[in-house]
Amino acid sequence: MSQALLEGVKFDEKGLVCAIAQDAETLRVLMVAWMNAEALQKTAETGFAHYYSRSRQKQWMKGEESGHTQKVHELRLDCDGDAVVMLIEQAGGIACHTGRESCFYRVWREGAWQVVDAVLKDEAAIYGKTQA
Repeated sequence: MSQALLEGVKFDEKGLVCAIAQDAETLRVLMVAWMNAEALQKTAETGFAHYYSRSRQKQWMKGEESGHTQKVHELRLDCDGDAVVMLIEQAGGIACHTGRESCFYRVWREGAWQVVDAVLKDEAAIYGKTQA
């Protein structure tokens, strides 16, 4: 499976590919992160989204700290092979570390980025601290 899964994926010079998590039911884009080959393989093997953190330089499974896991219903590879879209089921309805449904909670309006989505659960209540 590993070779067939990775075939056609164009990882960048750092060995990463862009990964988009989209709600399988509403089709709302919930988050964008990065995957290396190991994260993509673990995602396919387990059925739950795994990523590679560029800032922490480590592998992680979405929800390993927060409990807000992402069950993957479908993996898609774009025509260039440089982006993966996952249709997912978001546990707890929170994908963003800020406690919102989506990481895309700001909209450009009237010359400024406006926050349009409410915090569903305080970040400190999710992680025991505020993330940087």
